Amino acid sequence: MMAMDEARAGTGLRPGATFAGQAWDAAAYAKTGRFVADLGGPVVELLAPRAGEAILDLGCGDGALTEKIAAVGAVVTGIDASRGMVEAARARGLTVVEGSGEALEFDGEFDAVFSNAALHWMPRPEAVIAGVRRALKPGGRFVAEMGGHGNIAAIRAALQSVLLAKGIDAERVAASFYPSPGHYRRLLEAGGFKVRSMELIPRPTPLPAGMEGWLNTFRNGVLDLLLEGERARAVAETVGLLRPMLCDGDGNWTADYVRLRFEAVRG
Repeated sequence: MMAMDEARAGTGLRPGATFAGQAWDAAAYAKTGRFVADLGGPVVELLAPRAGEAILDLGCGDGALTEKIAAVGAVVTGIDASRGMVEAARARGLTVVEGSGEALEFDGEFDAVFSNAALHWMPRPEAVIAGVRRALKPGGRFVAEMGGHGNIAAIRAALQSVLLAKGIDAERVAASFYPSPGHYRRLLEAGGFKVRSMELIPRPTPLPAGMEGWLNTFRNGVLDLLLEGERARAVAETVGLLRPMLCDGDGNWTADYVRLRFEAVRG
């Protein structure tokens, strides 16, 4: 460790820093990332939850959409890998467990599995799909929206450019998964699902907290590898690269989101 730390001297990397995955701060997410749940209405409509249904919300975050699904009378269980998010969701009075979406342990318990803006944080989709299928009752449905092919392409390219100069491959470290419709359809079908609908949706999305707030919330796992001062410089450089493309003359930022929305049924 001493030799490694010495090798990092002057690089701007935190001594001993290793990537441990995206780290979520529930309070910061509520402040800068609330738009994610606010824009989840269409996928909830696709789910069409009914009173009495047993539904698993996979990657439920702080429970904002879980709460809406439960409000119709569905019996909802949330699951999330972030302890902070689990605690925030439980504070809403929701039933939530802490766990990985790539290692689901449920067995034939749910009429539907729902997920919004979470599957792209799970880089082993075959494991996710197998766990979802196992969690569903026969004929149960899997309804989700996630980042799709081309999602935040400009943001990712800018951050990659800045961090490669500092010795960090941001794309590899972030390990985000943004599939095309054809790719994810094949994964679902190979995993024992019949796909009812699959749509790639370009959705330019206003960022109320600006690009700096977005980067510090949605790429903080990568940025945490940097010393505090170097992190601030990296964010500023990335923001500068993106300003001509994603910020208008009044200072309003818009992210280049692309979403993949689908409904599939367990065979």
